[in-house]
Amino acid sequence: MAVRAVATCSFFRPPSPPLLSSALRLFSSRFRCSGSLRHGAKIHGRSFHSVFDSVMEELHAARKSRHKRVSAAGSSTGLLNEELVEDRLANRSLQKGLLLEFKKDSDRVLLAVAQRPDGKKNWMVSDQNGVTSSIKLQQVTYIVPGIDNFDQADITDFALKAQDNMDPSLLEYAWVELLEKNKSVTVEELAEIIFGSTEPLESYSAHLLLSKDEVYFTVLETKGSRSIYGPRPSRQVEELSHKKLAKEAAEKEFQEFIELLASVKSMSLQDKPPKSSWTNDENNWRRIESLVAYAIDACKSDEQRKTAGMILKELGLAKTSSSAVKLLIDIGYFPVHINLDLLRSGIPTDHSEEIISVAQSLLLDTSDPDKIDRKNLTELKVYAIDVDEADELDDALSATKLQDGRIQVWIHVADPTRYVQPGSIVDREAMRRGTSVFLPTATYSMFPENLAMGGMSLRQGELCNAVTVSVVLHNDGSIAEYSVFNSVIKPTYMLTYESASELLHLNLQEEGELRILSEAANLRSNWRRQQGAIETSTLDTRIKVFNPEDPEPSLKLYVENQADPAMRLVFEMMILCGEAIATFGSQNDIPLPYRGQPQSDINVSEFSHLPEGPVRTSALVRVMRAAEIDFRKPARHGVLGIPGYVQFTSPIRRYLDLLAHYQVKAFLRGEPPPFTAGKLEGIAAVINENVRTVRKLSNSSLRYWILEYLRRQPKEKSYRALVLRFLKDRIAALLLVEVGFQASAWVPLGSQIGDEVLVKVEEAHPRDDILFLKEVAKE
Repeated sequence: MAVRAVATCSFFRPPSPPLLSSALRLFSSRFRCSGSLRHGAKIHGRSFHSVFDSVMEELHAARKSRHKRVSAAGSSTGLLNEELVEDRLANRSLQKGLLLEFKKDSDRVLLAVAQRPDGKKNWMVSDQNGVTSSIKLQQVTYIVPGIDNFDQADITDFALKAQDNMDPSLLEYAWVELLEKNKSVTVEELAEIIFGSTEPLESYSAHLLLSKDEVYFTVLETKGSRSIYGPRPSRQVEELSHKKLAKEAAEKEFQEFIELLASVKSMSLQDKPPKSSWTNDENNWRRIESLVAYAIDACKSDEQRKTAGMILKELGLAKTSSSAVKLLIDIGYFPVHINLDLLRSGIPTDHSEEIISVAQSLLLDTSDPDKIDRKNLTELKVYAIDVDEADELDDALSATKLQDGRIQVWIHVADPTRYVQPGSIVDREAMRRGTSVFLPTATYSMFPENLAMGGMSLRQGELCNAVTVSVVLHNDGSIAEYSVFNSVIKPTYMLTYESASELLHLNLQEEGELRILSEAANLRSNWRRQQGAIETSTLDTRIKVFNPEDPEPSLKLYVENQADPAMRLVFEMMILCGEAIATFGSQNDIPLPYRGQPQSDINVSEFSHLPEGPVRTSALVRVMRAAEIDFRKPARHGVLGIPGYVQFTSPIRRYLDLLAHYQVKAFLRGEPPPFTAGKLEGIAAVINENVRTVRKLSNSSLRYWILEYLRRQPKEKSYRALVLRFLKDRIAALLLVEVGFQASAWVPLGSQIGDEVLVKVEEAHPRDDILFLKEVAKE
């Protein structure tokens, strides 16, 4: 094989030199090159550059003269009528040993040597990377002429030499000549013009120049791997040149962004720029937004998806959402524990300045439309019992024993309608949200914080407006009498469930009211069971994350048994309130969100062989039917064992509870309810969809942080686990008792539902939602 490389200082004399070739010949006659040319070398007292400049002046003069002659003579032939098209496009058949270029994929072309046919339509080729593969003839983009038996080992050197010839300015000079002559050109003809040779290397170099050209030439005709090119009109070239310059500037700016990302990635955490700094440059901010959208599968346009994909590709990363997430974490834009589900949900995390301002003005308004009707209950001892990190306190309890031995309890509920009315701007925002969002990392209130945690909330030792439900119980726990009214209370204690349980255990004489509340709760629990209530107590897990933006934030895990005395007390009083409000609404024909849950098909005795608590609850919950809401009349709630139920005790946290308040408060004022049953149903349909989204987010967030908690624990630590049910063979659904978390694992042979086994955490990957447990043999 003979392949002639272009010598550094060689100039070629074509048989019939056109304008550019004539200039090269003229230059060559004035300057004979021997050996390598050194920058600034002198030729007969003249520098290389001065000789080149004089030649170029003569070239431009010749071009001007030629242009005048062409203009005067005109052009009577088309670009493709110079020769027979078929002759110029004659393809060379593919044979063994030929050097060819083929399209590997949408982004890559490779050089390869043809080896042998592969069937009727394919060829086996060995490319520049040493890979042998089968390609279709349609993939061949060019067959290098003048080569019969190319050595695959020489491909890389050949490609490098071709790249050395990539001077786009050569195309410009050829374009000027061909445009003036109104001539088209093949690859080999262009090689003759600009290199003075049609040898393999020069021909392939000309092919590369044309294949990468976006300005001067256009394809006029193609047949197989051969094409005829024509010069574009001057006006079009000017336009394309401007576009190319703009594109190159954009590409340069894009590369600077890529370099910035790479630089920031390599920085230590404390040296990374703040998140806000990415918004300083509009183009960079647009790219960051594209990456964020790509990370959460929420691209709004193909342009966003394309931008993110280009960034990931340039950084050598896979075009996946997980790659985008990792990149955003690596540059410090995302914290390590970014809540992707929160971003995907679109749940608002802040209130607008307008809403906050309106809320502040409401707090300054001291008027109270229900002031004259409020009963003064400030002499009652009032207990507010909730989780220790609760910020929105919207219910509290009081109790006493009447002279006849019956128990009277008061359920005091915060009165947000003191500040908001249906249709107001603050109400509409609360409706849009539907519920407060409680996550391990933060709370996003339905109302602005200054309202939700300030004026609306029940505050210890302060006068607070409330709606109070007073209930007198029969000795069997059923409701003897009830009333609903506006009130003013002064909460005495703000207790956590733990502290309330401790007070109950101590049985202090001075906290007799708390003991009465506990007695009332027991009466109610027994009565509801007699009415068919289904016991569903289990473990309730919460986790609090401190400084969630840190790579290793502090975690505090809470595992509470719903059978705990204080939790049972509050649970029973909330159900009692819901039953009383449902009765109140039914007797006064008030449209309300009445919740029912028919469970006539559940035979609880069939589950009596299972241990009470989480194991039995897990089995029962799996066969329970979903709750239903009727807005006209109460429906029996079979699980709770009561004739009707309305959620009423969380109007600061749940919008459906607030709707119930609007309806009841209007009745207490002697006004018609603001919403019909049909209107309530329409609002509830939207609200419930939002609530489902929030519930899903809360569950996934809690699961993430429990997995993170388990990931940090010592590998040798073992956990007690209850077998809830068997999934397949010896694989069982387990409840990790110390964590209150359900997972699955192999259990020892012979294990039964309800048994306790020991397991260890083999792997925990919060981001991928993966937990591997391994059984541990008991000693």
